[in-house]
Amino acid sequence: MVLAGVGLALAGLGAFSALTASIAQAQQKNKIITNSKDPLVPNGFDCSKIHELGIDKQMNFRAGAIMIACGEAQGGGASAASPTSPLGALTQFVKKLFSPLVYGGTAVDLITGAETYPQVNQSTTFSWGNPDNPDQIVVAYVDIRDFPSDAAGASVSTDGGLTFTRLTKANGQSPFENAGGSPIVLYNRPTATWFTVWGLGGCSGLGGYKSTTPWDPKSWTSYCIQSGSYDKPSGWTDMNPSSPFYGRMYVSGNDFARGGNIFVRYSTDNGNTWTNERQITTTFIRNVQITGDLVTGDVYLAGMDEDGGCSSGCGTNRNNKIYRSTDGGNTWTNTYTGPSFVGACRGTAGYFCTMYSNPAYWRHMGWGEPAAFKGVVHYVYAARNPSNGDPGNVFYIRSTDSGMTFSAPFLLNSDTDPTKAQWEPSLSVSPSGTLFAVWYDERDGGGASTCIAGSNSPCYRMYARRSNDNGLTWLPDDAFSDVVSPLPAQPHPSVVPYYVSDYDYASALATKHLASWVDGRVPINGTYQQDAFTDREPVNTPTPTATPTPTPTPTGCSVTSSGCGGIVVGTPPTEFDVNLSGPADPASVQGSDFMVNGTPANTAILLNGNLTIHFFFNTSPVVQGLNTMHIPACAFDCGNGCVQEFTCTFTYKPSTPTPTPTPTATHTPSPTPTATPTSTSTPRPTPTPRPAPSARSRPTPPPRP
Repeated sequence: MVLAGVGLALAGLGAFSALTASIAQAQQKNKIITNSKDPLVPNGFDCSKIHELGIDKQMNFRAGAIMIACGEAQGGGASAASPTSPLGALTQFVKKLFSPLVYGGTAVDLITGAETYPQVNQSTTFSWGNPDNPDQIVVAYVDIRDFPSDAAGASVSTDGGLTFTRLTKANGQSPFENAGGSPIVLYNRPTATWFTVWGLGGCSGLGGYKSTTPWDPKSWTSYCIQSGSYDKPSGWTDMNPSSPFYGRMYVSGNDFARGGNIFVRYSTDNGNTWTNERQITTTFIRNVQITGDLVTGDVYLAGMDEDGGCSSGCGTNRNNKIYRSTDGGNTWTNTYTGPSFVGACRGTAGYFCTMYSNPAYWRHMGWGEPAAFKGVVHYVYAARNPSNGDPGNVFYIRSTDSGMTFSAPFLLNSDTDPTKAQWEPSLSVSPSGTLFAVWYDERDGGGASTCIAGSNSPCYRMYARRSNDNGLTWLPDDAFSDVVSPLPAQPHPSVVPYYVSDYDYASALATKHLASWVDGRVPINGTYQQDAFTDREPVNTPTPTATPTPTPTPTGCSVTSSGCGGIVVGTPPTEFDVNLSGPADPASVQGSDFMVNGTPANTAILLNGNLTIHFFFNTSPVVQGLNTMHIPACAFDCGNGCVQEFTCTFTYKPSTPTPTPTPTATHTPSPTPTATPTSTSTPRPTPTPRPAPSARSRPTPPPRP
């Protein structure tokens, strides 16, 4: 079975009808769905294939509907505590205004027009602006008003973000027919065209709608990118006319039709065709977000090794990963794998961690957003503190060498109350190098005990923090949204109950940062539910006097070898050991990382807890006299960064026979001494080398501007 990406409907879908009792009897794992009335759940689907197909790892609505139909999840419904319950009566909705409000202004509700319960949820946002007309802003989001025929929506502003209008056709529906899933909206500057990207049923995978007049619902026309079973896609477009890849457009995502690996598709003709594809991973690494450097044209993709997810609880480790392309998407390199951390978490729902428990609600694995400017790469993410039980904090890391090494994590939220969580951050960088980070924050609410989905209780507020010097220093954090929001409910019975918002993709223009989020301040049918809200932060904001200290200096590992400065006599050696001050990442080590006299080794194996690397040459590169061993800087990842450059020399002398001027019958020649660049007390058993890896291409990077 090949799922049509995050497509939410097949061609010719009828109206949604509830699951009948006969389907309910088949809603058990290891059963075959035979009488489905839900368009998202195909008849004949074998529920025992959920894990094999990676459906439990997917975040799109079709995967969620299958999980519900197979009894692996329950559908959404009425909140546990309605506004008329005792808790709702005792906890009044709080509109807590700060004076002065440091960041942003008055938040704007993106959802205009009538709504019909329970098809009322809008969340998971992607914000983008027109650099040539900053009054034009488009925010795309998940919108289930037409669910399951589509789950795609967008709102447009033509007055710089003061007001927005939800795109609605004359029949009251979204213009993005048969589309849905993770929203993407991009602006192609050379053609002045707006693009949305979704799972699109007509494309059996990724596709979308485009328009040069986005405020007109009738103007959006469909196009296709690639068939497949894509999940959590992301996109970016190069809008800098001075960039070597101006106008190029990129879309990344996990394709579960091909093992859940990350693939990048890019267009070199302003979105007209999408024939260029590159595979980024060879195992499941979550596609987090893709971005690029407007100055250099380099493209960066943030991924996450989720280490099997949260099925065993909140304590599972994961690693942030950064991939980079310096040639317009043609080749990609995993430049950085971060240290292990525990993601933000209070509860679990199958594979996913959740920010709330009893019941599990709001899936989140610690994902964040990258940004880049002038060779400096930034990333924000959320992590749990296992030592005191703090369910989530927002951290920032910074690279000054184009994503090769990163600083130690810097805590962005000043609130450290272990009962209050911060999670799901977004990040944007402006063309002048200002940074703006936004996240969900419980510090002004009552904590998890009062965060009951759908009830009229204060829960969270959007907080933000700003840097005016490309991340070198940060101003204090403060409120960004103008009210403390209740925790919004997810009432639709065909959407998994723990879905709230998977991400918010922020961006910036020359004049302002654009950020959106899911907010629960608006009740419908007596339930506080999910609405998409937005606000903006001007780039030219006066700077407060207090400036935090810079983030710590990144660390990697150093290399030593006992052969440095020694003399080797005898047979030219073919094996060399180096010792590391921190463990190496096995996935990043190749034989070619080590060279003697400029000749790379053929293979390598890791020993001693990955603190020693044993390099092999098929033919010895050693010459008589002085020889040089060399490992380039950042040839592989180790410690909390990458390897430092290593260079040292040794001398080789061929063995010389002992003179025998007076031969005798009983003379026994002395053994010829030998030495090698490595010191071992006993002969080393011949290791079983791992399969010889393909030589990595290491193009010489272009000079930085």
